[in-house]
Amino acid sequence: MTDKVGSDEGKARIGVMGLGVMGKNLALNIEDHGFSVAVYNRDEAKTARFVEENAGKRFTGTTTLEEFVRALERPRSILLMIKAGEAIDRVAESLTPLLDKGDILIDGGNSHFADTRRREEALGENGIRFFGLGVSGGERGARFGPSLMPGGNRDAYEHLKPILEAIAAKTEWGPCVSHIGPDGSGHFVKMVHNGIEYGVMQLIAEAYDLLRQGLDLDADNLAAVFAEWNRGPLESFLVGLTAKVLTVKDPDTNRPLVDLVLDRAGQKGTGRWTVETALALGVPIPTITAALEARVLSSLKSDRVEASGIMKVSLEDFPETDRGDLLLAARDGLYAATVCSYAQGMNLIRSASDEYGWNISTKEVARIWTGGCIIRADLLRLIMEAYEARPGLRSLLLDGRLNEEIGGYQAGWRMAVRAAAALGIPVPATSASLAYFDGYRTANLPQNLLQAQRDAFGSHTYQRTDRPEEGFVHTDWL
Repeated sequence: MTDKVGSDEGKARIGVMGLGVMGKNLALNIEDHGFSVAVYNRDEAKTARFVEENAGKRFTGTTTLEEFVRALERPRSILLMIKAGEAIDRVAESLTPLLDKGDILIDGGNSHFADTRRREEALGENGIRFFGLGVSGGERGARFGPSLMPGGNRDAYEHLKPILEAIAAKTEWGPCVSHIGPDGSGHFVKMVHNGIEYGVMQLIAEAYDLLRQGLDLDADNLAAVFAEWNRGPLESFLVGLTAKVLTVKDPDTNRPLVDLVLDRAGQKGTGRWTVETALALGVPIPTITAALEARVLSSLKSDRVEASGIMKVSLEDFPETDRGDLLLAARDGLYAATVCSYAQGMNLIRSASDEYGWNISTKEVARIWTGGCIIRADLLRLIMEAYEARPGLRSLLLDGRLNEEIGGYQAGWRMAVRAAAALGIPVPATSASLAYFDGYRTANLPQNLLQAQRDAFGSHTYQRTDRPEEGFVHTDWL
């Protein structure tokens, strides 16, 4: 550890390490709001270029870690905008000898929450406060106002709060940032945000495909449909983005560019982490799981092309009268299934909060997602109201208002799934959402038979409905 000597006069309020797209834009956002920023990038030329391009602004370019640390006022606040994983550990190890007790390291990447918990504990032994900061909104959000999900030491948050509130997106409910809770809670909430994002994006893609194949709508007509949907209950960043994407033409062919995009989806791990964590905590998130598996299936492009030529199916005749209702059914199914994606994500956050003692406010999570982030939507207003009315709400599906909303869309939702099955159009997330809804509302599921089977072949025992006081019992079924 270094000794606290010298004056902080003229030093930067915060440091940003890593001048990729997100790091650069966050640094610019911070400086825009009156805070001086020291910047460092492993590539010295990138640092020099950034400072030169922003001459006259309150940036201090540095070329070594020692110079970077010396440029900061104390307690030092350093925002790491570098690749998640081992790079965070290496940088933290390099910075530790240069920092003082009480200095703050902020990981602004998509790190796994378990790694954040480990790092906070390890660095805490040296008196360094490690902070996990979830950032959503992409490069434009980073530049002009993201949704921020900070988790870590409360005192550290209070020190960072003026900066975080200044740079965050603003809505009628305030800055889109709030102290999520201790250790890895911020990165956990960002992970679940991305899981919900997986679900909603897949649901939108399925509605698009149902109308594209079921009604033979082209990209221009589909753009108009999504633009219209974005003016109603489905209003959201992703639905609006979809409408815009569908209007873009390829400059070489003048065809809709979306029609030329290979149908093989990528992923960066947060969706998988969400599903793995949900399994570990025993929380069903079938919409998000189906969305993840749809991306995996899309990667089997050569298999799918071959199968399309040999796997013949017998499709039902879909009446022309029903086709006239398919547009509304697709809309209704998208809305109801989207509610399920948010409900599953919020259930996972609530369960993790209980498991790790984070005391997360689900209302606050919904509030900070109302602006700046990728999953911002009008629906979040209803979600906020649901948690305000019942802070301990076990599931959004139990909220009277949202339950009534889904009830109004239920017939169309079921028709959309039925139509997709009849036409041979895969809608895994939409149908998984409906199965989740029906399973959650069913008082008596067929798992009684499953438990009898388990006891019959493996003596796994079961409980009787008529004599629950007996606990678990075994029967010689065979």
